[in-house]
Amino acid sequence: MTTTTAAHPEDPHANDAAPYGGGDPYADYRGGDFPFAELVDLADRRLGAGVIAANDEFFAERENLLIRERAVFDPEHFGHKGKIMDGWETRRRRGVDGAQPFPAPDDHDWAIVRLGAPGVIRGIVVDTAHFRGNYPQRVSIQAAAVEGSPSAEQLLDADVKWEELVPPTPVRGHAANGFHITSERRFTHIRLCQHPDGGVARLRVHGEVVPDPEWLGLLGTVDLVSVLNGGVYEDASDKFYSSPTQIILPGTSRKMDDGWENRRRRVRDTNDWVRFRLVAQGAIRAVEIDTAYLKGNSAGWIALSGRNGGPEENAEWFEIIPRTKLQPDTLHRFKLPAQAVATHVRLDAFPDGGVARMRLHGALTEQGAAELRARYEEVAGQ
Repeated sequence: MTTTTAAHPEDPHANDAAPYGGGDPYADYRGGDFPFAELVDLADRRLGAGVIAANDEFFAERENLLIRERAVFDPEHFGHKGKIMDGWETRRRRGVDGAQPFPAPDDHDWAIVRLGAPGVIRGIVVDTAHFRGNYPQRVSIQAAAVEGSPSAEQLLDADVKWEELVPPTPVRGHAANGFHITSERRFTHIRLCQHPDGGVARLRVHGEVVPDPEWLGLLGTVDLVSVLNGGVYEDASDKFYSSPTQIILPGTSRKMDDGWENRRRRVRDTNDWVRFRLVAQGAIRAVEIDTAYLKGNSAGWIALSGRNGGPEENAEWFEIIPRTKLQPDTLHRFKLPAQAVATHVRLDAFPDGGVARMRLHGALTEQGAAELRARYEEVAGQ
């Protein structure tokens, strides 16, 4: 079952946007407020996602779909093939001859995306920003679960089972088109189809990461809060400048806004905080707090607390790292005197400021490993 922001008009041009008339190209952009957008983007390039194949990309490359920044429009930017768009755009499909100039009803273009982190998909955004009269009339989306590192040819094999997440559905031009997904399966790849052709600026696939417990077991020591391993941002006192999810992304911060930064706090005797759920119950042995690129706005001090269980279990917060001064633009490493067994952690920033990355190095407990295995088997669809 899916929902979308577009209507189902009889007029095939009812969802067109007005031609660009100058000025701010986003002035008439039709956005959307999708609750699932708070979840991690499983197709984030920073997690290792990639557009591995497309049947056509004549006007604009498929890789543009996963660019993190919003699409840019330059009305004067043309090339040898025509208008250059910041998205994935295919050529206009034609029929078999002059007597049948339109493409057949089932004709469509497609692109296959490898998710950076396999998981359960909760919502998808198909963004047609700046595609005003050249967006697809309809889109459909399928998903598959293929482990390992399959090639495009392997994914296109007839034996691969693709589950339909979004049937062919009208979308709006120059708009964010959101789809709520109800499947409870774990997927590794999706296929975006344009009916019959057109352009899409950006693609976002929001959901819950479900890691392979066997892989984490082989690694032994892992980052128990990493997005790639299934860590989840739950809540925060402030997310004015950027999402706290960025604290637990893989890799190092590349610039100031590639982390968590809150607004300036003006109320004395208060502080900012962010809470995370670990992939499962784990034993934390070492912690890294990085303030890379945060020079005049890093957190002054931090403290880290843990909780073993949820509120329904009356679990109490306990201290992992006491209030400790931070240096700007610096990686801080903390060796814990004793391992901390927890399911959740809370990072407090005093009084405010930014943190680029946090790593919680440790291993799953027996209980945590069993819970993760049960979750994996529940959604793996084997």
